[in-house]
Amino acid sequence: MFRRLILLALVVTLSACVSTVPKKMKPTFYPALPQRPRLQFLTTINSEADLGNKQSSLSVMLNGKKASKSLRRPFAFGSVKGKIYVCDTAYKHIIILDLKKKKMGYIKEDKESALASPFGIYVSDDGFKYVADALRKQIMVFGPDEKFVRSYGEKGQLERPLDVAVHGNRIYVVDYKRFAIVVIDKKSGKTIQTIGGPGTNPGRFERPSNICLDSKGDIFVNDSFNFRIQEFDPQGKYLRKFGYGGTTLGGFARPKGLDVSPDGKFLYVVDAAFENVQIFQVKSTELALFFGGFGKAPGSLYLPGGIYIDNKNIEYFKKYAAKDFKIKYLVIVGNMLGMNKLSVYGFGDWTGKLPKKSSKVQGVIKELKAKYGKKDSKSDAAK
Repeated sequence: MFRRLILLALVVTLSACVSTVPKKMKPTFYPALPQRPRLQFLTTINSEADLGNKQSSLSVMLNGKKASKSLRRPFAFGSVKGKIYVCDTAYKHIIILDLKKKKMGYIKEDKESALASPFGIYVSDDGFKYVADALRKQIMVFGPDEKFVRSYGEKGQLERPLDVAVHGNRIYVVDYKRFAIVVIDKKSGKTIQTIGGPGTNPGRFERPSNICLDSKGDIFVNDSFNFRIQEFDPQGKYLRKFGYGGTTLGGFARPKGLDVSPDGKFLYVVDAAFENVQIFQVKSTELALFFGGFGKAPGSLYLPGGIYIDNKNIEYFKKYAAKDFKIKYLVIVGNMLGMNKLSVYGFGDWTGKLPKKSSKVQGVIKELKAKYGKKDSKSDAAK
């Protein structure tokens, strides 16, 4: 008995010794201080341990280290309060990140609903999950309880659905092979409209891949081989385009996922070649800000693909924000390569005092103003 007590005391002491207090990172802002930040890199999520479900040092010593459930190739996202849904193209499942329970699981399909090649997901406000399956050539629907509800896509109706979005009674499906958006009636399952078709003119597509909607139902489509994003109204009328083929800011080399801010003011677009995210003003189509980039620094990206804006789960990420930064919504970016699978940022407002610019910085600004004139006010539109 005495030996057991000594052993227990030794284990507890050693577990205390190996426990470390996590170091707080220096915040990464976009734009960087002393400019007024609008975006802060918050954290990364790679495994169940990053949700807070970490194995204690005592458990490691007594039972050995257990493998933590992890993400592999997160490509598309959706959410409800307390949960983030991840379309992982390596696992070919919809992974569930349960933020409240700090656990990772997945939607369990049966023979009828088994996913073959999921690429896109849309989660409605009432918790229904619409999954675009490229090999099944269908949209698979799972309810708030994660149970299979129904599928859309009769024989010949869809050829290669890569993404999906829903507004009212209309289901918008990106069909990569048809160069079009197929609009399906939610009740009947019948095609009620086809938007686009092959071509380079406004309203036409060359390999569309991703879609998102704003709160009004306006449609934003990644027209990937035309290197642009096109916007349509809910009935499919062409409105405007964003970007162009090029290697300068505002242009695209390999555009991927996209999403619109909750207020409809900003459009976020991932570029896998530049390994960054560009933010455009929806009204003017001008570039407002960009973030990310390849590297090892906090906030860097590695072959990013999908992006998702979440205003339902801010409470779970507030602890990562700087004390003077108030988060309005989360920006989640999926990395297809590297260790950091999900990069989480917060868009918001700086509420504190801004640090004064150094005399050296002020001298450079003064010199630039003298040489090029006053800064164009349009470039400050995102501030």
